[in-house]
Amino acid sequence: MARFVMEFERPLVELEEKLDEISRLDAAALPELAAEIADLERQVEQLRQTLYSALSPWEKVQVSRHPQRPKADDYLEAIFTDVVELRGDRAYADDQAILTALATLGGHRVMLLAHRKGRNTKENVARNFGSPHPEGFRKAERAMRLAARFGLPVVTLLDTAGASPGLEDEERGQAWAIAQCLATLSDLPVPVVVVGIGEGGSGGALAIGFGDRLIMLENAYYSVISPEMCAVILFKDAQKAPETASALTLTAEDLVRLGIADEIVPEPLGGAHRDPAVVMAEVAVRVEVALDALRAEDPGTRTARRYERLRAIGVFSTGA
Repeated sequence: MARFVMEFERPLVELEEKLDEISRLDAAALPELAAEIADLERQVEQLRQTLYSALSPWEKVQVSRHPQRPKADDYLEAIFTDVVELRGDRAYADDQAILTALATLGGHRVMLLAHRKGRNTKENVARNFGSPHPEGFRKAERAMRLAARFGLPVVTLLDTAGASPGLEDEERGQAWAIAQCLATLSDLPVPVVVVGIGEGGSGGALAIGFGDRLIMLENAYYSVISPEMCAVILFKDAQKAPETASALTLTAEDLVRLGIADEIVPEPLGGAHRDPAVVMAEVAVRVEVALDALRAEDPGTRTARRYERLRAIGVFSTGA
């Protein structure tokens, strides 16, 4: 697969290409090349460290959307076993933008819910680029209720720019479907562990995206609205997205600081797509540890604390 280059990466890519070009020359015939190659290697490493160790919120949003970033299907194949996919909402259709499945993670049999993006254009079109329709959320709610009935912990993977906003979606009850998911999640008697693996936009993410633990990948984001939509609403200009991304406090570090997320899974320099196997293995460990702790708790206490956790988010003031 051809390398996808984000705009802020271009200076580094140009330097890497120059290094690659010079490295192909015959160093034996041109002895001075060895020093130049060594100098370029130092420059590349220094720029890589500088570039990726201080990403802006907007740059992190771009990394979260990288087409080669591990997606739900990659996690499904890498860290889950004994997978049985559940399809359909028993009312309208099967929405491919939402994955629901029975699966095993380590020693835990779980109900897996995930936003499902495609690995190519054909899959992305079929899955609406990971933006669920109402039937997707109804499928997710059906899976939640099954999990409660059989005492299975719920694990969710977030990766969506938001719920599908089309007229037909509204006609089929998009807002109601999201609200039903929220109500069901809030009262589930089983442990719920959420992992932000990429994008986490608006109600599309929130519908399956809160529980007892929120684990965020370093370059994932979670926000009440995508930066572009926020820019359109505030400035009537999507090009202002870098500004709104900085104002939305949407990065993993922001969420931990605000007490919304619990922990951060580090990513290799450049993003999870640089070493997906290591990142996915670490996610598996973090989720198993969370499930071990949550399953040891009293269900009533756990559900009450989940409610208080949500109530504690944000600041309320009556004014003077």
